[in-house]
Amino acid sequence: MTEAAGKSYDGLPGAFRFAFSRSNSWLFKLYVAVALVLAGLVTIIFVFALIVLIADTVDASDGSISLLRSFFVLVGLLVVLPILAPVLFVARRHRREIGDDTGYDRRLASTGFLFIFAVYLGLVVSTPPEQQTSVDGALGPVLEVLYGLPSIVGLVPPVVAVLVIYGTHRLSR
Repeated sequence: MTEAAGKSYDGLPGAFRFAFSRSNSWLFKLYVAVALVLAGLVTIIFVFALIVLIADTVDASDGSISLLRSFFVLVGLLVVLPILAPVLFVARRHRREIGDDTGYDRRLASTGFLFIFAVYLGLVVSTPPEQQTSVDGALGPVLEVLYGLPSIVGLVPPVVAVLVIYGTHRLSR
């Protein structure tokens, strides 16, 4: 590893710039932009939701409230980190000059987009009955099947997608 490559970026924002500039894959560059915006939006949503949770539970002195707040932060991290993982994997690979494999970048971008879709799918499955809507057309029967599944099944697509991200990284090294 060269001296310049070792000091190419500092922290998360630098990793995004570094991975974007070093990759030759247009799909990966698109993913970097989408991941940056989406991770920022998800972070903002979770921060505001945490503020509301704290405001709603400020009078409660129960110890389980602290656990609930901590769990909420953990869930936020478990959503944001897999969005960032493909970018960080590619940045690390280019920083260490392991290879200039555009296919690796493309595969990790694909798995990142798969995770985003899996989170959306999980959210659809876990939608409360009072917020479910009916859709006419080709998606109507699909939504009915997804709405009919138990809410806990909504965890399966994101977990599988995280395993695919990690597996793709490990197998592509």
